[in-house]
Amino acid sequence: MNKHARIDKLLDDPRWQAVLDRKTDADGTFVYAISTTGIYCRPTCPSRRPKPEHTQIFDHPRQAETAGYRPCLRCLPQRQETLQQQQNRIVEEACRLIRDNETAPDLSSLAAHAGFSTSHFHKLFKQVTGITPKNYAQSLRMQRLEQELKNNKTSVTEAIYNSGYNESSNFYASKNRLSGMTASAYKKGGADIMLQYAIAPCSLGKILVAATSKGISSILLGDNADDLLDDLKKRFPKAEISQGGSDFETTLKTCLEFIDQPQPQFSLPLDIHGTVFQQKIWQILRQIPPGQTVSYAELASLAGMPKAARAVAGACAANPVAVVVPCHRVVRNDGGLSGYRWGVERKRTLLSKEKSKAQG
Repeated sequence: MNKHARIDKLLDDPRWQAVLDRKTDADGTFVYAISTTGIYCRPTCPSRRPKPEHTQIFDHPRQAETAGYRPCLRCLPQRQETLQQQQNRIVEEACRLIRDNETAPDLSSLAAHAGFSTSHFHKLFKQVTGITPKNYAQSLRMQRLEQELKNNKTSVTEAIYNSGYNESSNFYASKNRLSGMTASAYKKGGADIMLQYAIAPCSLGKILVAATSKGISSILLGDNADDLLDDLKKRFPKAEISQGGSDFETTLKTCLEFIDQPQPQFSLPLDIHGTVFQQKIWQILRQIPPGQTVSYAELASLAGMPKAARAVAGACAANPVAVVVPCHRVVRNDGGLSGYRWGVERKRTLLSKEKSKAQG
């Protein structure tokens, strides 16, 4: 990579702005090294701000040291991993307390147990996990509810109470519904959900687009129409699935045009569902402009979870709407193409097309 390309890449990296702003919440997530001095620092180091042409960013201190840099004696960046490990243990203990109690401890109780103020603990928990303690507790309750609803001997009301909801009304008021379904629909395997779909040829082979009344729920790519339909049926095993009529043609056309002419924003509503973490990653992905890419490590940092590159890869693999949630824009740390759920060749084609349009 030549000098100008390296500088451009650094300027596009949100971590560079964190260095310029000396953001305290960036400490422990990466270090930056200065070629003219041969040292590496924390993002909050009070030393003079470096010039971009002399700066390189590393995910961990050991990476900087492997590259030949020595730690700054002023900000002691080599100690941040120990601090981060301590923070991880504190948050892991809080997660255990939430998991092990039928009624999740409130924020003040969790903070007191950790020995922090509520505001500091809340910030730390979100920094490590990417979600708030409340979101984590809600996610656990929904997982328990899924298991309870699979028990044929348990009524829906009993399942809701057994999952930690004090009143059934609390569940029905919650935004964290099961795959967009009511609890009764989920217990029946999604039998009350109606899906329309259409399959058509596209520049990437064949595409299947499926939607509920709320929005698009699946965009699948492949080579065989029967395989695509089988995939959809596995996702919604008891839903009422029917082929879309003439009124569905506009939806299909919009998706086809989006693949061939990628835009920064998709115009149709989505009805996609996943864990709190998956939703967070998908939302960040939709903010990456066509023609640009990020690594799994960079995506994890953008999500506030620099250690979660593997979990980020899992969220990308779970993406139910190809191209619209552009997981194809995530590459390896060295810029090489990694696996893609719908095939590496399709990923290469999409990236090449988007890059050409961005340069044109």
